[in-house]
Amino acid sequence: MEAVQRRRVTVTGVVQGVGFRPYVYTRATGLGLAGHVTNTPEGVVAEVEGAAAAVSQFCDRLAADAPPLAVVDSVDHHEVPLAGGAGFTIVASRTGGPARTLVSPDVATCADCLAELRDPADRRHRHPFITCTHCGPRFTIVTGLPYDRAHTTMVRFPMCPDCSREYADPSDRRFHAQPVACPDCGPRLRLLAGHPPREVPAMDPLAEARRLLAAGAVLAVKGLGGYHLACDAGHAGAVAELRRRKARGDKPFALMARDPADVEHLVHIGPVERDLLSGGVRPIVLLRRRADAPDVLPEEVAPRCPDLGVMLPYTPLHHLLLGLPGDPPGPRLLVMTSGNLSGEPIVTDDAEALDRLAGLADAWLAHDRPIHVPCDDSVVRVCDGEPLVLRRSRGYAPLPIALPLPVTPALAVGGDLKNTFCLGEGRRAWLSAHIGDMADLATQYAFERAELQLESITGVTPGLLAADRHPGYRSGQWARRSAGGRPLAGVQHHHAHIASAMAEHGLDGARPVIGVAFDGTGYGDDGAVWGGEFLLADYAGYTRFAHLAYVPLPGGDAAVHRPYRMALSHLRAAGLDWTAGLPCVDACPPDELRVLRTQLERNLNCAPTSSMGRLFDAVSSLAGVCQVAGYEAQAAVELEAAALGATAAESTGEAAAGAVPPAVPAVAPAPGPGYAFALHAPAAGGTGPVTADPAPVLAAAAADVRAGTSPAVIAARFHSGVGDLVVSLCRLARERHGLDTVALTGGVFANTLLSSTCARTLRADGFTVLRHSRIPPGDGGLSLGQLMVAAAVHATEHHPQQGEAHVPGGTRPSA
Repeated sequence: MEAVQRRRVTVTGVVQGVGFRPYVYTRATGLGLAGHVTNTPEGVVAEVEGAAAAVSQFCDRLAADAPPLAVVDSVDHHEVPLAGGAGFTIVASRTGGPARTLVSPDVATCADCLAELRDPADRRHRHPFITCTHCGPRFTIVTGLPYDRAHTTMVRFPMCPDCSREYADPSDRRFHAQPVACPDCGPRLRLLAGHPPREVPAMDPLAEARRLLAAGAVLAVKGLGGYHLACDAGHAGAVAELRRRKARGDKPFALMARDPADVEHLVHIGPVERDLLSGGVRPIVLLRRRADAPDVLPEEVAPRCPDLGVMLPYTPLHHLLLGLPGDPPGPRLLVMTSGNLSGEPIVTDDAEALDRLAGLADAWLAHDRPIHVPCDDSVVRVCDGEPLVLRRSRGYAPLPIALPLPVTPALAVGGDLKNTFCLGEGRRAWLSAHIGDMADLATQYAFERAELQLESITGVTPGLLAADRHPGYRSGQWARRSAGGRPLAGVQHHHAHIASAMAEHGLDGARPVIGVAFDGTGYGDDGAVWGGEFLLADYAGYTRFAHLAYVPLPGGDAAVHRPYRMALSHLRAAGLDWTAGLPCVDACPPDELRVLRTQLERNLNCAPTSSMGRLFDAVSSLAGVCQVAGYEAQAAVELEAAALGATAAESTGEAAAGAVPPAVPAVAPAPGPGYAFALHAPAAGGTGPVTADPAPVLAAAAADVRAGTSPAVIAARFHSGVGDLVVSLCRLARERHGLDTVALTGGVFANTLLSSTCARTLRADGFTVLRHSRIPPGDGGLSLGQLMVAAAVHATEHHPQQGEAHVPGGTRPSA
């Protein structure tokens, strides 16, 4: 007689809300095993009893055959005493104890639910909240663990008998699908309009909403993680009005299309882009515009931008808003932008939406399912055939990141722009969803709420805090106020960027890397504004090997918003005259020009900066591409667009007159050699960093402007020159220190032309190149690096290596 065995199995990871318990039930009953399965704060726990061979088979394949949305971290099992009994049951979830399970991100509507949505014979035909265990809201509705309906915002909707029957049937696709609903049990849509807003007595709120969109109205639409502002992307007046109301400047809008076929005539869509568009995450995907695209979109959608941000519907409501087969004609493309004023957090509360969006929307398409956790759309682009996440939010958060080293329980609070924070413990880190810019008080409150919520679902109680060293950052001020006696590590901005890239690639820090950190602003050790940095770094410290030469930043943010100020500062630093005819000189009002000259001569409010982002601004202005920036990095974005359009510009002659082609090819080679930087070694006997002087770059670009060279060619030569600089300094670091791994990081490397050029050339020269893919290269990934640095410094302080001299959190020789 075959031996009988009973085993207790604990499965950790994303195993709640993804159909894991019905999967366990089906697997156990199929093997003739008795026992039970339940949700606990630690994960899914099962006990199975039966023939030893069947028990072994159950355990061996449990992870390999898991449901599609499950992410299994571990399967632990051990033998326990026999209990007897027959049959396998799913028992009520067990509460209490620290949370150790992982919450699933929100997931786009699956194909099965979409088929039911379209089927007139199905009881959920056209139900805006159709969902199952394979799709729908998760993270944004969770209020506690374990993940059961009682711990979600669906608790207010009692299930009807039909939904209850599906929910209780282990063989049903909706077994224990916590957001399960139907037209009989809710949630319900409503459309509001007028001043003050009142519910519109329409039979079908969606049909009326589509009619309003087609007529040019701006709608506030409640989504998974907050409200969107939507309008017909083909209606120039509606797009322009939305831009004006939102005070958005020239920042591009994102589009929502029913199908990739609706935008294929406008943009290039490769296999990776197509997978991103149609997968379960459904981020906004930045797609390169076609040079031969028809002129069917208003310029106001994405002025002078080389890309269009496109996403496909990810909720049933979106599918219905765009129209199902057989619906009356309506807008085929919608502008979908966050429901907020620029700089404010996304609106989630219904009453708040009626108040804060009153000046932005003509009507509100709302519903009564509360959003517990705000979550903006994620943004992704493709670089050299690989995804590059620029904003990691809906669909990705709160999935954890595997760490190469264990960390003490810690909280890293990130930066002040594109803020995210990061909780870590052991070998896991949790990046928050996108929070936003911390200058706004509402964003700071959103930060506090999100931090408490992420602590609650991860079970991490941080004993160590980490923040940027900038004394004025609101995130750092919050950390100092909230430390409560806990140690707080100050982490240098660019060191954190490099550590983020190292952690993403699983480096343990045993050997330093050459970190190339290019961005707009970062507080330097000497009080200057850094941003063109070459650091030799591990997690515990860094040496500043090289940097761009300092130039004055006249007026601080004024120079950021008016790139011509940065161009004039660079020209003066290079010893070049401000002669009429140079675009940056002509763009500066005469009175401002006089004041600026005095300001630079007397060094008034002129912090020194080594920022590569500001150099991009300067060249963009000097070349005549962008003189005033209405959003972050606009001058650099338009300079990249010009560089990509170099070939088209030369053939048409358009750019010679100062115009940037509105559509660009996917790839464009740089015409002619790149501009060369001058490298200056420290004075004899000195030990300081190498300085990369951009003066020859400015001189060459100015000479090209005077010679009538097109802005596109100047832009391409500048990109090529920056790529040459990166390779030259990395070679020098390898010669001097024997290092051969390069990390490319910082917001400037969201520029795919520069990133691709640098990576290709470095790899050809024998370097291993680390680039971001899953973690944003900009400040949205900063907190992960802060976490790793703070943990390493904390470990060194408490367990110093014999004979090692180390300045906590500071610089040290790393190679």
